[in-house]
Amino acid sequence: MKRLSIIKAGSTFASTGRRFGDFEDWIISGLGSLRCPVEVVDAMHGGGLPEPGDCCGVVVTGSHAMVTDNLPWSLGIERWIPGLVDAGVPFLGICYGHQLLGRAAGGVVGYHPLGTESGTVCIRLADDARQDRLFDGIPGTFAAHATHAQSVLDLPPGAVRLAGNAFEPNHAFRVGRCAWGVQFHPEYSTEVMAAYLEQDALAGVSAGEAPWAGRVLTNFATIACRES
Repeated sequence: MKRLSIIKAGSTFASTGRRFGDFEDWIISGLGSLRCPVEVVDAMHGGGLPEPGDCCGVVVTGSHAMVTDNLPWSLGIERWIPGLVDAGVPFLGICYGHQLLGRAAGGVVGYHPLGTESGTVCIRLADDARQDRLFDGIPGTFAAHATHAQSVLDLPPGAVRLAGNAFEPNHAFRVGRCAWGVQFHPEYSTEVMAAYLEQDALAGVSAGEAPWAGRVLTNFATIACRES
């Protein structure tokens, strides 16, 4: 049976991990009940990337690394992504994974000219998102947790922009039929977002509720399992 592969591109802060678990734990929880098996591949520490034909879906996690550092394990994921897109494997890149998809498909990734975006932010769906399966049932304006210094500065050729805000115009996009990137974190709980703000010592920035953002993960699980 095909597997839903979670490609682990990093780990959370040690203190946050002890309290809440790690990136892959939050993603698995957010995906909900699945009809397909899940595997976690620790690409950062040498885990082998699966063949596209063995995957019913792929999620690439966030990371505390920077895409422009061009680390060998990161470049390996980046080179692997176009084969998934060409094979029509449902793909979801979150934050770092979003940026990897952007660069792998021909876009530009770099430090955001306005600095870091952190906290619970307002996201607005573009018109093209209204018929997009990843955003099914999500209102046109919704709250989401975010923390990033780098962004997809220029979308890949032919990509469809799906969501943004005044700070980050490219919070979500799609490449091809079923490869998505989201800069925000649908897997974060309010408590996890608060832990990140505390870790980064961002005084005056608070974590709010984001009840709709997590639907990105359950929608993706539906897409991946349906097409497996």
